[in-house]
Amino acid sequence: MSFPLNKQLVDQTCIDFGLRNAKELGAASIRQLVGVVKDIERATSEEFVHMELGEPGLPAEMIGIQAENEALLSGCGSHYPIITGIPEVKHWGSEFVRAFMGLDIPQECIVPTVGSMQAAFALNMTMMQLDKERDTVLFLDPCFPVQKQQCKVIGVRVEAMDVADYRGEALAVELERRFQSGRIAAMLFSNPNNPSWMCMTERELEIIGQLATRYNVLVIEDLAYMNMDFRDAERGTPYEPPYQPTVGRYTNNCVHMISCSKMFSYAGQRGAIVAMNPYLAHRKFASLAERYGNDGEFLRNFVYIILYSLSSGVAHSVQYAMAAMFRAACQGKIDYVANTREYARRAKIVKEIMVKNGFHIVYDEDADGQSVGDGFFFTFGYKDWTGEKMVNKLIYYGISAISLASTGAQREGMRGCVSCIREDQYEQLDQRLALFNRDFGG
Repeated sequence: MSFPLNKQLVDQTCIDFGLRNAKELGAASIRQLVGVVKDIERATSEEFVHMELGEPGLPAEMIGIQAENEALLSGCGSHYPIITGIPEVKHWGSEFVRAFMGLDIPQECIVPTVGSMQAAFALNMTMMQLDKERDTVLFLDPCFPVQKQQCKVIGVRVEAMDVADYRGEALAVELERRFQSGRIAAMLFSNPNNPSWMCMTERELEIIGQLATRYNVLVIEDLAYMNMDFRDAERGTPYEPPYQPTVGRYTNNCVHMISCSKMFSYAGQRGAIVAMNPYLAHRKFASLAERYGNDGEFLRNFVYIILYSLSSGVAHSVQYAMAAMFRAACQGKIDYVANTREYARRAKIVKEIMVKNGFHIVYDEDADGQSVGDGFFFTFGYKDWTGEKMVNKLIYYGISAISLASTGAQREGMRGCVSCIREDQYEQLDQRLALFNRDFGG
């Protein structure tokens, strides 16, 4: 079948998926878009160039697979895991933070979660119970859309600011303005940023940390892509700087979400850890004590009340896999930074193809006028089109990605993920974009 795809067929596929037509795809969730695209692929026998789902495009680390297999064969599958985490994952999680972030977070403050998705959900629930006057989570946009959706599910008020508009010292002015309201309980951001791949500077992290301490705001730092700012060629040697930039150097009011999904390509097993600053972990809150009838300690209530209500712990065998991968990375047996540098190579190629065919990079500048680095995600636009219009039109050319509007971005365009693009698809992408630009470039 030639491109563009048959409009009636595509529209009918969207209708069968509960949408009125392809025009609604721009507002669909990531998983909904994935479902529609797969149905179109089946109906047309045409494979799409998939850029919508942030899924690893590298094999899962064999060390993790072997450790998990051994754990299952030893009988762990018949036993509930310790909800605080097996000793091995707590020890090596702590070492991993020390080796690659340069922070000293004790073992008792390392808690395994069912991916960072569960971590964010549980942390936001906990944050909302600390102070009756604080009912809001502040997001530094663009952001991972589901994290805001989680807030909506549990009835948490959300504020957001597009961080691209407040770089450097401007960040201090805007954050202080928002913190002064007294409503902000927590703020959440990713670094590198999903989807723009912008990276916070040490000065910006210092600003966040200082203001978080001054206004008693708790910071949730999402490090799903830890040390994947590939512009710094020296990253990735355990226990040696340069380490992952982190707000943890500038405030005690912070937690870090560290996922195995991208670093170790272990997304399918849903393994992550929350690394809590010990000051926050052991801090006691009167509201928690009153609500749950205990001493109000943050760590205990997070684990034994909130997490326990969501799951009886992370799958037992997965904890052994995480421990083995953390250990191997700390001992230099896995160079996860070198392995994931493949995404930067792919991004460079894809972005060049985009620009060649009339598209532009939306979030193209980082702090201090630097070009945004190449990595797992990138952002792209076409003329003055909205992201939703781009989703709706590119679908007919066998290309799928999500609208930036869903990420809270103030700029129009789309988020692309390069992880699942194969070598043989670069030519396909070039050809399809050329057809697209032929049809709409006039």
